[in-house]
Amino acid sequence: MRVLVVILLAALLSGCGYNTIQQKDEAVNAAWSQVINVYKRRADLVPNLVATVRGYAAHEQQVLTQVTEARARVGSINVDAGDPQSLRQFEQAQGELRSAIGRLLVVSENYPQLKADQQFLALQAQLEGTENRIAVERQRYIQAVQDYNTYIRQFPVNLTAMMFGYKTRPNFTVENEAAIQQAPTVDFGTPARPQPAQPQPQPQSPAPSQPTPEPAGG
Repeated sequence: MRVLVVILLAALLSGCGYNTIQQKDEAVNAAWSQVINVYKRRADLVPNLVATVRGYAAHEQQVLTQVTEARARVGSINVDAGDPQSLRQFEQAQGELRSAIGRLLVVSENYPQLKADQQFLALQAQLEGTENRIAVERQRYIQAVQDYNTYIRQFPVNLTAMMFGYKTRPNFTVENEAAIQQAPTVDFGTPARPQPAQPQPQPQSPAPSQPTPEPAGG
C-alpha cells in the first residue's frame, strides 16, 4: 500500500509540473554561475591592466584610481540573484567598472609606447573577449529566467509553485541592456580630415542677343 501511495504522489507531482520546475530552476542557477564567472574574469584582469598603464602613464592617477575603486565596489557586493534590489546594485557596480575600464583604454590613445606594449595588447584582447562572453552569458541568463518565470506562472503549474514556495526570479534590467552588453572599444584609426570646401559655380551671364539682319533690297 505504501508503495502505491509513493507511486501515486510521484505521478501527481510529475503531472503538475514539479519535476520541470526543478529542471528550469537548476538551469537558472547554472546560467547565473556562468554570469558570475565571466564577471569575475573581467575583475581579475583589472590589476594587471592598471599596473601596465601606470608604467607608462603614472600621472593619469585619476583614471587609474577610478578603475581600482570600481573594481573594489564590485568585489564588495554579495549579490543575491533572487533579490531584485541586490541584483540592481550588482548590475550598477558592474556597469561602473565597465565604464571605468573604457575610460582607461581611451587614455592609452595618448601613449604610443603603451599601445605598442605586448602585455597591454594581450590584456586588451582578453578584455574584449571577456566582454563578449559577458554579453553572451547575460543573454543566456535572461532567457533562462524568462523561461522559468513563464513556466511557473502557467496554470496549474502556478499552484504547484505556490505550494512549494517557488517564486518568479528578478532579471537584468532592460534600460541598460544595450550599454552594458556593448564591449568597450578604442578606435586607433586616424580621424578623417575635413574635406576642403568646393568652390560654388558662378552663374553665367546670358549671351547678348545678336541683331536681326535687314532683308536685302529693303
